[in-house]
Amino acid sequence: MTMWCTIRTFAKHAIELGNAPVSEPIIFVKPASCLHAEGPLPVSTHPGEVHHEVECVVRFNAELAPEAIAVGLDLTDRAAQSEMRADRLPWTKGKCFRSSAVVGNWHEWDGGWDALVDPGAGLHLHLEVNGDVRQSTALHEMSVTPAQQAAALRSWAPVEAGHLLFTGTPEGVGQLFPGDEVLARLTDAQGRIISEMNVRCD
Repeated sequence: MTMWCTIRTFAKHAIELGNAPVSEPIIFVKPASCLHAEGPLPVSTHPGEVHHEVECVVRFNAELAPEAIAVGLDLTDRAAQSEMRADRLPWTKGKCFRSSAVVGNWHEWDGGWDALVDPGAGLHLHLEVNGDVRQSTALHEMSVTPAQQAAALRSWAPVEAGHLLFTGTPEGVGQLFPGDEVLARLTDAQGRIISEMNVRCD
């Protein structure tokens, strides 16, 4: 199960990290072994920083359309990523460490790609750390949509049923520390919780 991840899909997040917003998908890959299984996030044993990035995650069906969605975390070692980027090297170390991908409960989705960013659907990402809101943004604010991301992947990538697409994070990313309690949610226009995760950092 491959995890395809897209960066800079929210313009404000690109800007907060000192990057220019983009109009076309930029995609990297996390291997399945990065997926966190259960229990606390191993922050204290990671040899670097761990930053949260809340995202909407899509699971592909056999037609490479969305079959389910969930809230997810694309955890990032920001210092390692920045160091590799400065040297113009691949930043795998900053993205593909143990437990660097976390996915909440799955919610069946038959609305297609465009409905994910339809303001009427009202899908909204929300992340709190120790009760403080860090990230809270509607999916319709994406500047590079899931439909664009999926179309780009279908043009060149060996995408298969069951693969996951991490569709990018909004602004407000930050570092996690041992003892932090993380609550992440994906909600709809009525405020109903579609997917949720509660996880502690050790």
